[in-house]
Amino acid sequence: MDLNSIGAVTVPRTRSDLSGWQDGDAWLAGGTWLFSEPQPRLRRLVDLSRLGWPPHDVSERGLSIAATCTIAELFRLDLPAAWNAAPLFGQCCRALLGSFKIWNMATVGGNICLALPAAPMIALATAMEGTCLVWTPDGAERSVPIVDLVLGSQCTSLAPGEILRRIDLPIAALKRRTAFRQVSLSPNGRSGALLIGTLDPSGAFALTITASTRRPLRLAFPVRPDTATLAVAIADAIPAALYHDDVHGTPDWRRHMTFALAEEIRCEFEDETRA
Repeated sequence: MDLNSIGAVTVPRTRSDLSGWQDGDAWLAGGTWLFSEPQPRLRRLVDLSRLGWPPHDVSERGLSIAATCTIAELFRLDLPAAWNAAPLFGQCCRALLGSFKIWNMATVGGNICLALPAAPMIALATAMEGTCLVWTPDGAERSVPIVDLVLGSQCTSLAPGEILRRIDLPIAALKRRTAFRQVSLSPNGRSGALLIGTLDPSGAFALTITASTRRPLRLAFPVRPDTATLAVAIADAIPAALYHDDVHGTPDWRRHMTFALAEEIRCEFEDETRA
C-alpha cells in the first residue's frame, strides 16, 4: 500500500544517524505490517536496513538475534546439536503464516514490537527467557525482559524514539527440552492459542502462554506439576479480562484451548520421562 502522508525517508548508517526522532516518525525494518494499511499520522520513515547488524550470533552465552533478522534468516539458522530447544525455532517461524516474500522481509524485531497477541516471535522469546536490548534516544541503552516489553495487544513499554536492538536468549534456556502447541480457528488462520512448555534437566518446568492472552505469560514450577496444580496456576495467572477477543477466537474458546493445550504439554513431558 502506498503511504501518501510520507514526506521523507532517511537511511541511517550508524547509531548517531538515528537521532532527531520526532512525532510522526516510524522505524522501517521489513515493513510487512507498516505497508499493509493506511498510516495517516506518519510523516517520515527511518529505514534500518543499512545499519549492518548481523542477523544472529551464536556464542557460549547463548543466542543473540538482531531486531532486523528476518524470519527466513532465523528459520535457516543452524543451531548447536546440544541445544535441545533448536526445533522450537522452526515451529515458531512456521506459526507466522505468510508467503516466502513475507518470510524474507518480516523481521523478528518487527513481529515483537507490533505486539500482536499471536506474534510467534514473542512466544519464542518468552519461552527462551529472552531479554531485549533497547536503544534510547539519548544514546544510552536498557535491558528489558520480553514479558516486560510486551504489555498488551499492540502495546509495549517502548517510549517514543526507543528502538529494539536485539533479543538475547540465555544458553540455559536453549538447552531445555521443549513442547509446542498451536491452534487456530481455520487451517491457515492466525493463532488463537500458542503455548510452549520447557523442561530443565533439573526437572524444573515452565509454561509460556501467548495468542490466547493479551500479553505473554510464563509460569514457572520447580518440578513438573500434576494436572490439578497446573490448572490452578493457569486460572490464578489469567483473569477473564486477560483473554484476547477478536475475530480469530472468543475469550471462552481461547480459555478452553489454553487449559487443553497446557495439559497436552504436561502429558508430553510425562510420557517422555516414562519412556
